[in-house]
Amino acid sequence: MRFAIFSDVHANLEALEAVLADARERHCTHFICLGDVVGYNANPSECVKVVQDLECPVVKGNHDEQASIDASTEGFNALAEEAIDWTRENLTEQDKEWLREMRMTRQVRDFTIVHATLDTPHQWGYVFNDLDAIASFTYQHTAVCFFGHTHMPVVFIRDETVHRVALNPLVIQPGRKYFINTGSVGQPRDGDWRASYCIYNCDSNAIEPRRVKYDLVTAQKKIRKAGLPQRLADRLAIGR
Repeated sequence: MRFAIFSDVHANLEALEAVLADARERHCTHFICLGDVVGYNANPSECVKVVQDLECPVVKGNHDEQASIDASTEGFNALAEEAIDWTRENLTEQDKEWLREMRMTRQVRDFTIVHATLDTPHQWGYVFNDLDAIASFTYQHTAVCFFGHTHMPVVFIRDETVHRVALNPLVIQPGRKYFINTGSVGQPRDGDWRASYCIYNCDSNAIEPRRVKYDLVTAQKKIRKAGLPQRLADRLAIGR
């Protein structure tokens, strides 16, 4: 079994299609989405449809939640709030219902998935450092958990201590726990503009990070044409 695990699509259809094509070329048999299908970019409804058609496990992200309700976007900066207001207007009621019904956490096979943190997933906390990760490890009952939200590919490992390492190819070792961020498909923030996801080979316990080029120019043109903030188009090119 080879899982393609991806997060933070953020309505970037070009990036999502490129990731799925890459995963299929690498013989992935299953797909998993770690949330934030919508927000920021210009194809929210189309990305919802693509993920729905995968019929894969999905967990809810904060942009998914905010786009599916009429309440104010508490905790969002001005850029994200403007994008989420536009997103609400460009989703169908069926799209919103699907987003609302997502679960916060799930166990798939012998690993866990969540968008933000395991200790308080509904509060949308960010895991950037070892101390942040410790709280989630307390609630992690499987050897491996995949998460998103920060748009930064990284691995936190708990053995005698908790430490952070770059998301490079690795093999899951017995006696350790792994909290793995797959990075972002639709809006990377680690200085690399290419879409990020990872492949989990359950037979060999191997994690393979992937970066995939996509039609960046088209994605940027769509943002501008939609009347979304220019900064959202500009940041795609620099991965920030």
